[in-house]
Amino acid sequence: MIALSLTEIAAIVGGKTYDIPDPGLLVTGPVVTDSREIRPGALFTAFAGERADGHDFAARAVADGAVAVLATRPVGVPAIVVDDVTAALGALARHVVERLGTTTVALTGSAGKTSTKDLIAQLLERMGPTVYPAGNLNNEIGLPLTALRADESTRHLVLEMGARYVGDIRYLTSLVPPRISVVLNVGTAHIGEFGGRDRIALAKGEIVEALPSAAEGGIAVLNADDPLVRAMASRTTARVVHFGESESADVRAENVRLTRQGRPAFTLHTPTGCSDVTMRLYGEHHVSNALAAAAVAHELGMPADEIALALSQAGTLSRWRMEVTERPDGVTIVNDAYNANPESMRAALRALAAMGQDAQARGGRTWAVLGLMAELGDEALAEHDAVGRLAVRLNVSKLVAVGGREASWLQLGAYNEGSWGEESVHVSDARAAIDLLRSELRPGDVVLVKASRSVGLEQVAQALLETGAGSSDGRGAAR
Repeated sequence: MIALSLTEIAAIVGGKTYDIPDPGLLVTGPVVTDSREIRPGALFTAFAGERADGHDFAARAVADGAVAVLATRPVGVPAIVVDDVTAALGALARHVVERLGTTTVALTGSAGKTSTKDLIAQLLERMGPTVYPAGNLNNEIGLPLTALRADESTRHLVLEMGARYVGDIRYLTSLVPPRISVVLNVGTAHIGEFGGRDRIALAKGEIVEALPSAAEGGIAVLNADDPLVRAMASRTTARVVHFGESESADVRAENVRLTRQGRPAFTLHTPTGCSDVTMRLYGEHHVSNALAAAAVAHELGMPADEIALALSQAGTLSRWRMEVTERPDGVTIVNDAYNANPESMRAALRALAAMGQDAQARGGRTWAVLGLMAELGDEALAEHDAVGRLAVRLNVSKLVAVGGREASWLQLGAYNEGSWGEESVHVSDARAAIDLLRSELRPGDVVLVKASRSVGLEQVAQALLETGAGSSDGRGAAR
């Protein structure tokens, strides 16, 4: 973060100082919520959570080098006390970003946000210092924490914005107003909370409503292949740039295909040129993500050939998102267990089927280890049934449905689609899935592990990799 005195910070957030011997003392380090991440010069923010209260760790944070604590009550060490730590954190982020004047790129969508954020970051880093969130820090706490990592050297700030309710993104954009907004898609993630795709579109479109006008440099990057996203052009006065496979898209892909390893390849077309791309990531769904990233980079001045090279070299920066690792015995584990919704589940299954073509040539099988897709409301039964059916239609060799009622719906879908033998099985939990797979896997098999984060299926992938990480390149793509 830029250096600010405790007096300045107190004024920015509307707080009072307590136990501060020198109000002119500067915060020069990061703003953190975890006392274990304290570095000299840091500001520690004390949140009261379900399992722990950050106020209880205030003294330790200061002892470890924090300059002060942002808290809701005096804590016996230097502190700035406010009514609401979350609101204060947002106010501090807004002040810092306004002072820096960096180019802010914000993106949202029902699926692919984190993967696309990683791609945008890797492209823009080639053009100058770029700050972006680790993982999916996309809410009212994670977003300001990311923004506060920016300093005078930062050229680009890339932010991911999530939403569970209408108004969430409007609030996030009020903290850090974007100059470029990207909308990837409108799907069914959180549909149980929103109440329908139209409501999801209403929420996602708030990110383009926050843009400055075209005359002031605002740019809306919209998916031409998604009608609900394309319609958001009417909700902004910013200049609109479309991406997609549609011929009308400004940045588009032609000749889209998958390699035998399941990696997407295509010809990238931009208004200033075209070039071929072969990605290191897995699955055709990354084509749309790559086009969104390409559109942003193009608008910021990167030539088409440099964009294509950067996309071809880009890897996965966030864990448990199509992390592909081959074990020494030839079994390949695809860890996509961070989260799941119907769109991302279908994309992962198609990627598994593509990878399976190469595996089957070597005598291997494909395994889909799947669990609950959360927050689908009344659509839950139909969506889980549809995923089970899709696994059969894609000729996935083995479906392992893990968990309770929703997992049984996955297996029922597979059964109703014609999987009557040993092709599908329902197990109670991750431990049972691990035991089954350890006894059944053989060299050449490819195993996809995917479910909503609450299920914890990353345990399955991690257990299967205990024998060694094999030939992973450390960025999620096996050599």
